[in-house]
Order: sequence, then structure tokens, then C-alpha cells
Amino acid sequence: MLNKKVKSIILAAGKGTRMKSDMPKVLHTIFNKPLLKYVIDAVQATDYIDESYVIVGHEAELVEKYAKDNCENVKCILQYPQLGTGDAVNKAAPYLKDFDGYVLVVCGDTPLITAETLKSFINFHDINDADLTVMSAIFDNPRNYGRIIRDKSNKFTAIVEEKDATAEQKAVKEINAGIYCINWKTVSEAFNNLQNNNAQGEYYLTDIVKWAVNNNLHVQSYILENNEEIFGINSKVQLAQATKILNKKSVTKLMEDGVQIVDPDTTFISPETQIGADTLILPNVYITGKNIIGSHCKIGPFSHIRDGAVIGNNVRIGNFVEVKKSVIKDNTNVSHLSYIGDAQLGNRVNIGAGTITANYNPITKVKSKTIIKDGANTGSNSVLVAPVTIEEMASIGAGSVITKDVEAYTLALTRAPLRKFQNWVKLKIEQLTGGIK
Repeated sequence: MLNKKVKSIILAAGKGTRMKSDMPKVLHTIFNKPLLKYVIDAVQATDYIDESYVIVGHEAELVEKYAKDNCENVKCILQYPQLGTGDAVNKAAPYLKDFDGYVLVVCGDTPLITAETLKSFINFHDINDADLTVMSAIFDNPRNYGRIIRDKSNKFTAIVEEKDATAEQKAVKEINAGIYCINWKTVSEAFNNLQNNNAQGEYYLTDIVKWAVNNNLHVQSYILENNEEIFGINSKVQLAQATKILNKKSVTKLMEDGVQIVDPDTTFISPETQIGADTLILPNVYITGKNIIGSHCKIGPFSHIRDGAVIGNNVRIGNFVEVKKSVIKDNTNVSHLSYIGDAQLGNRVNIGAGTITANYNPITKVKSKTIIKDGANTGSNSVLVAPVTIEEMASIGAGSVITKDVEAYTLALTRAPLRKFQNWVKLKIEQLTGGIK
């Protein structure tokens, strides 16, 4: 049980110049989930934080809209102009005026940070009765990171940014991970004393360490075990690297839990997706969002499963099949070249190759639902125009476009009768060649 309440400040104001994008850096995605959401989810999953302040700046309206629409217990605060990380945290000060607790400060571009690490970090701060705790890490090549500076007695005294570091300081391998736990009542005064006499002309958050040391406060560092967790995203290259790191962690855990993944290098599965034991995942499968897939299924190759899929046991999702926001019950096959979106498929349904659930009306912008009940089947190249219901054991003839409900045990087809034109090809060849063979 913590001695104090905890709030968080998430730094999300930067433009991310090296991303070379019109989109704010923190809204770039991994598995269709923004970097900012990964951080907010990790913070909230600690179960310690009751309120988070997101500091916004570049394209503030876009970031604020995303946070408002997709996150709970979050308040966005504008930083303008953007004068550094110290200034960013200070923007939340008016909202913390009478707060007597801990403030967790996290960067919004570190999607690999886990709730377990943050919880351990806060506990460390609490148990040690610290005024300020900085998360640190050891790197053999610490380039581009601020260095943790200690005195001759190994006491933590300051953080020096690389741009301001001496050659001796640059040789230090312990770096600042950019995550802080602050006893707000004792340390908040530091933000009124920050100076911008540095290479960047900014107010550094790191300078609160020196202020705390000079004021004889209790300063601690918490050394992170897994350095990958503080991997920050500053470019599209780093975004791809983070995606691979997160994916490797995800697929490894699934395999350890009994899922068979033939080629982890070409398989991408979001961390929020649950898959039952003995399900086989074939190469080039891409699964994003939050999904549930049962046991003894066969997925792929070249399948795409998007957010909101609930797939039962012993289900076949075959090659070049896309599934989105659909329920597919046990023993159902969707084997080839089909799109199943906003649909509900019962038990023992068979979907023929090239079947499309036409769920979207581009004029009204409305997405409607297709329901296919137990034992029903569709022939190849069928289009089911939602909203539509196919009842139990009904059969849809190949090449049909279904716009009305189909009753149980009924065959429904809309094909035109077959017409044959004898010698048509022969006549065409003669016309083109003038009768010359």
C-alpha cells in the first residue's frame, strides 16, 4: 500500500522533426495503436494513478481530440511556446497546487514501457521515502542520452545532457531513462528555479536533480533491468524497430502459451490479442487491435485480422482473408480470398472463396451487420449486402448478390441463366484475320 496518492504527467508536446510527417509523433501507430495510447495504458494499468495530465504542443488539437475520444481520466494541457521538458512539467503545476503525493513523469513516445516496470519504480520511490527518483539504465554505447553523474562517494548529484557534457561525463554509461517519480510537495518549487543557460536555451527537467541535491533532498536512481522498455521513437526507422521489438515479445509469449507460429519473423500479432493453445499461425499473418482467437484454429497464410474479432475454436481463416469486428463461432471455415466485416457467423458455417460482406454505405457512412447462422454456407464470389441475415442451413449460390434475408434451408441465387454462342470465337478470329488461318 502506497503512502501517497499518485498522478502522472505525460510529455507529448514535441513535433518529432525526424519523423518527417505532418502527424504528431505521439499519434504514430504500432499495430494501429498510437504511441501515446501505449504509454497511457501502461500508466493506468499500474492501478496507482487516478489522473493523468498530457502535455500537448505540436498539433495540440489532434492529440487532445484523440486523448478525449479514447482515454479516461486524462486532461490535456497546452505548452506554448515549447521551452523544454522542465517547462512542460511546470504547465501542470496550477492543477497540482495543493497536491500532496507523487507525480510520475513519462515521455509519450516510449511505447515499450510496461505497467509492471512503472509500478516497481513507484514502489521503489515509496519504500525509500525519496523526494525524487530518476529511472536510469546502463548502456555500453550511451550516445544521445543524458548521463547520470555521481560524486566520489557514488552519490547521485546531477543529470547532464550529452550536448552539455564534458568528455569525461560522456564516458559515463549510466543514462537518464527520462522517467521520474516526484514527491510534489517537496520538489515542485524546483520548477520555479530552472534556468535555460544551456546549449538548447531550454528549461531542462533534468535540472531538478541538481536543485534537489542542493536543497538536501533525498534523491534516488532506479536502474532499469530491460533497456528496451525506454526505447524512444524519434524517426520512422525507430518506429519500425519498436514494432519488431514489441512483436517479438508478443509472439514469443504466445508460443510459450502453446500457440504454434510457423515463422515468427513474418508474423505480426498485437499484444492485446489472445490466442488459444494448439492454434496454428501460418506465415505472413497480420493481426492488429484487441482480438480473441480460440484453440485448434488455423490462421493464414496471408490473413489479416483487425480489431474486434472474436473467433471460436477449430476455425479456419485462410489465405488472403480479412476479418474485422466480427464474431466467428466454432468449426467455421473462411478459407480463401474473403472479407468478413461487421458480421456474426454461427457454428459450422462455410464461406466460399471470394465472399464479401458489404458492410459499408459510402453515402450514409453507416456500417451495417451481416448475420450468418449455424450451418449456412456461401458459394464462391458471393456478395452479402448488409444489413442481411442468412438463416440456419441456408445456401447461397455462387456468384450471387444477396440484398434480402434468406430463410432457413433455402437456396438463394441471383445468377443470370447461362447463355452459349456457338462458334463465336471462331467467327471473331475470322473477322480479325480476314479468314486467313
